Amino acid sequence: MYSFTVNGQPVTCEEDKELMHFLRDDLRLTGTKDGCDSGACGACTVIINGRASKSCLFSLSKVDGKDVTTVEGISQRQKDVFAYAFAKTGAVQCGYCIPGFVVSAVGLLEKNPDPSEKDIRKGIRANICRCTGYVKIIEGIQLAAQMLREETPIPEEPAEGRLGDDFKRVDAVEKTLGTGIYVDDIVVPGMLHASAVRSAYPRAKVLKINSEKALAHPDCEAVLTAADVPGNNKIGHLEFISDWDVMIPEGEITRYVGDAIVLVVSSNKGSLAEIKELVEIEYEVLEPLTSCEQAMAEDAPKIHEKGNVLSHEHLIRGNVEEKLNNSKYVVTEHYSVPINEHAFMEPECAIGQPEGDGVLLWSAGQSIYDEQRECARMLGLEKEKVHVQAKLVGGGFGGKEDMSVQHHASLAAYLLKKPVKVLLSRDESLMVHPKRHGMEMDFTTGCDEEGNLTAMKAVIYSDTGAYASLGGPVLQRACTHAAGPYKYKDIDIEGFAVYTNNPPAGAFRGFGVCQTAFAIECNLNLLAEKVGISPWEIRYKNAVEPGDVLPNGQVVSKNAALKESLLAVKDAYENADVAGISCFFKNSGIGVGLSDIGRCIVSVEDGKVHVRTSAACIGQGMQTVTTQIAVEALDIDPALIIAEQPDTARTPDSGTTTASRQSLFTGEATRRAAMQLRVDLDMGRTLESLEGQEYFGEYSAITDPLNSEKENPVSHAGYGYASEVVTLDEKGKLEKIYASYDMGQVINPRAAEGQIEGGIVMGLGYALTENFAMEDGFVKAKYATLGLMDASKVPPIETSFVAAKDIHEGLAYGIKGVGELSTIPTAPAVAGAYHAFDGELRNVLPIVNTPYQKKKR
Repeated sequence: MYSFTVNGQPVTCEEDKELMHFLRDDLRLTGTKDGCDSGACGACTVIINGRASKSCLFSLSKVDGKDVTTVEGISQRQKDVFAYAFAKTGAVQCGYCIPGFVVSAVGLLEKNPDPSEKDIRKGIRANICRCTGYVKIIEGIQLAAQMLREETPIPEEPAEGRLGDDFKRVDAVEKTLGTGIYVDDIVVPGMLHASAVRSAYPRAKVLKINSEKALAHPDCEAVLTAADVPGNNKIGHLEFISDWDVMIPEGEITRYVGDAIVLVVSSNKGSLAEIKELVEIEYEVLEPLTSCEQAMAEDAPKIHEKGNVLSHEHLIRGNVEEKLNNSKYVVTEHYSVPINEHAFMEPECAIGQPEGDGVLLWSAGQSIYDEQRECARMLGLEKEKVHVQAKLVGGGFGGKEDMSVQHHASLAAYLLKKPVKVLLSRDESLMVHPKRHGMEMDFTTGCDEEGNLTAMKAVIYSDTGAYASLGGPVLQRACTHAAGPYKYKDIDIEGFAVYTNNPPAGAFRGFGVCQTAFAIECNLNLLAEKVGISPWEIRYKNAVEPGDVLPNGQVVSKNAALKESLLAVKDAYENADVAGISCFFKNSGIGVGLSDIGRCIVSVEDGKVHVRTSAACIGQGMQTVTTQIAVEALDIDPALIIAEQPDTARTPDSGTTTASRQSLFTGEATRRAAMQLRVDLDMGRTLESLEGQEYFGEYSAITDPLNSEKENPVSHAGYGYASEVVTLDEKGKLEKIYASYDMGQVINPRAAEGQIEGGIVMGLGYALTENFAMEDGFVKAKYATLGLMDASKVPPIETSFVAAKDIHEGLAYGIKGVGELSTIPTAPAVAGAYHAFDGELRNVLPIVNTPYQKKKR
């Protein structure tokens, strides 16, 4: 018997279990989050005898007789202050890590009520945030400390909520205090638990599956195989490909170590691992293909029936060879970038349950309609029979676009007619979901004697891993952006997306552009050196302006402000002792001729305006975005607006949260729907008289396919632009980052800064520290060894916004996306800084021979 107190109340337990699971499962104190279950992330932080501690590292025997405080148990005054301070400063995005930060901050402030910024960074260094970049969290703790120290009352601050206002996020308080509901926080009466037995090898033939011993376990409810799938055993994010197995059948060959072979269902969460061990699977082990080179060899075995090349793109404009031959200076370099892990804070979780003759799915993905389509296909049901509702999403960055747990939860619930939860452990999550594509790239770039760019050509090999996911579109985006935002017209860019037996690669913040931006921007630094001008000057000289033509042929819109962003960081670059610079651009919307539609229903219900879209919030604050757009359109109090969570029964299909599209596409759809209501209100109608009315808004972008024969094709609905400067100190450590962004109309400046800061820190990790360890197709990575940056390692970040004179030209009040763009310029700017520091070209990520990676390659 173990006895201790939790939030001032005595508790006992017979079993010596993990404290985190006891708090969550037994006491239902779900503000303590399960992020990694290995002491690496800090999401489960509690206070034990006055000290902030990670509850996943403590068994109950270790806390016997001690006092434990969770986020639910801090004082009401502390709750009120932190809720206000974190909302005020914009410290909250996806929110999954935030209760852990609050608890760490409480522990710090009880010892040091007036901490310096350095003290705060040190005090929260055991907590990882993947969204915010820590800047706003530190500001939030500083404000909370001041208010607690000075006994400041919570201010009454009326909010207008118009575009450009620092409007507090609509979900900030629940996320700060841990009361918001993520899927794993939910327990349904009679709920079962399921988990997949995954392939023991990256490539092996499944000879026989024996489930007898597992089925004999008293807790085992079922062991499901591919033979139990009532519909199609193939799913896929892109319906026309659908090459991903729900489970690998007997007689078939696995494609990576994340492949599910069977799905074990237990009445007891605690016995799942034990039952999985009882499943016997016989394999014929085969040699894996772990590189594009191996997979493209003539004698390579086929990973998929159609071969090992998923897609091939070749973009040609002008006469590249002639232009390069006549160029004064030409640079050719090879660049190599690795597979990279999203490391979102919330491991994947879904709950399926019977609903009529279909299923209800509670999920945390990036598109409820994609989930509905794929699960319905698997179950052999009409789409409407799969009802999907989104709960809070603890980060995504593209990594939650593909099915991970949703299909398995739906399958088990449908077959067993009982509610079933499927939760990935962090190790499973690292193994299963798609990553950032590793790429091998050869880039040649030319310019004249004055540094005017003339032409470029590139060959790109993209490792798309075991399944298609979004490998084709990622390759397209890598190619369409490979020449950069510069005014030259001759390009020859060839790309191959290649299947291997590595984990699948798919959507990841930047969507292929991080990789090619690194290559082209490094080449520009080398050309500047040859010409004898600065890296800033070569960019400014070649940067596009409104009316210019991008290398992909699209005419630059009037609301573009790339040159303005370069001017904004010019002094920082030129006044620094050692600095690197990069500027780049990123599309808003899927583009390249594909269907791309935002939709919204605005309805009047009980005297409130309901904004209904299926746009997933994965941290960027979509409900806050649509609230502010509705306020702008309707000119009403934001308290009258309710932005609903995605639900296939209530919210229209607004497309996937991807491609920096939702603020523009669903934002414009929201504006159009709200303006219809505005017409009725302007005619003297009241909300009460309009009860039950619905207004539908839709926006569809018209773009042209790749290699369109038009002289000036429209590749994408719009682009955002940015410039970044990274400075180093005399020891070669990061000193400061200056970032200037053209994102059109800024909806919420503080939230936009937070998005940019988070994107920059993610880019710093990509450039300097992050490593997804693999060996012969086996995943060796652990959350603790990914190299994620904590608050103590992040330098100061100074952010500014620029805009063209015609800022409001276009849609959704001139709004552009920034989520993806914010990560893209960082790695090349960092590489440029180290090139300036010691003259060494860093053409491989993460870069080495720095204070962050000492070794030489």
